[in-house]
Amino acid sequence: MIAKEVEKLLRGGLNTATTKVTAEVCLRCGERLYSQETVRCFERIRERLKRDEVEGFQPMGQSFRVTSCDLESLA
Repeated sequence: MIAKEVEKLLRGGLNTATTKVTAEVCLRCGERLYSQETVRCFERIRERLKRDEVEGFQPMGQSFRVTSCDLESLA
């Protein structure tokens, strides 16, 4: 295991956020272990995302859902 800065993707409701945190990362398989404090932070972020309370979060563009990979409809 090695301490490493990683990026974590968090989802809540229809919203998504990313954050960089320190985690213990397994050099063999890449599994990440987070501190209890970090996990509590993830939970608070997810709850805010669910309630659409994103004040103070930095916008990073837009996300889109594509429901069909039909090439004709994407042309």
